[in-house]
Amino acid sequence: MDAVVRLLGQEMAKALGQPVVVDNRPGAGTVVGVNVAAKSAPDGYTLVCVATSFAANHTLVAKLPYDSLKDFRPVGSLTREPHGLVGNPSILALDLRQLVAYAKANPGKLSYASPGNGTGQHLAFELLKSIAGIDILHIPYKGNAPAMTDVIGGQVNLAIGNLSVFLPQIRAGKLKAFGVSSAQRSPIAPDIPTIAEQGLPGFETYAWFGLLAPAGVPDSIVSRLNGEITRILLRTEVRDKLANGGLEPIPRMPQEYGTFLRAEIGKYAKVIKEANIKAD
Repeated sequence: MDAVVRLLGQEMAKALGQPVVVDNRPGAGTVVGVNVAAKSAPDGYTLVCVATSFAANHTLVAKLPYDSLKDFRPVGSLTREPHGLVGNPSILALDLRQLVAYAKANPGKLSYASPGNGTGQHLAFELLKSIAGIDILHIPYKGNAPAMTDVIGGQVNLAIGNLSVFLPQIRAGKLKAFGVSSAQRSPIAPDIPTIAEQGLPGFETYAWFGLLAPAGVPDSIVSRLNGEITRILLRTEVRDKLANGGLEPIPRMPQEYGTFLRAEIGKYAKVIKEANIKAD
């Protein structure tokens, strides 16, 4: 997220004639930073970059200090990246169909790692389990690095995460790729089939970023910001920089982005309730 907003901020500063300061506010699964934006003046000078966690927290966090749907105005979406489903090379399944068949025949025997309860990776894997009708044990870690280390080491069987992060280990033979979560195959790994095309139609997840403003920001300001963001994301040099990190620019109009956010909130609410997921 930091790299994306810094790239965007540099270009926005040129276009708007205003300095753009990136203020990282980590904590409580992004709730701390999002709440700062929710309580800021609705003048267009404070925006917040949100990700899948924003949609999940609507259901996951019992007492949010803000209303996800009422306290913000969608400005525009920025980028997305598909997830990759990977496993330790010792897994005998050759593809996703064989993996699902084995999981159905051996419920609870396989395990998967995530960077923590309620993370995008956790929710994506639970969605996969729901659609496939399989039982795989969740092993939460405190971060991506230890989770990946244990999948590579064979202590855990599987994981879902950002495709670009997994690719070097896939190419080195340290991880086995079972599929990507996008609707179409990824340009950075066209040899890896999608999860949907391997017998699980309807499965589609991404790690995505977008911008929100506090509720009450005038239409004219939202329109101006969206227009500048769209122009920036469509520039060839910006698209190339994003593509180098496995990111796809996805500019959307504010209303379209709002529709997307509501759909994501609904999708993950269903997953969280069905899997009885609780925040750490």
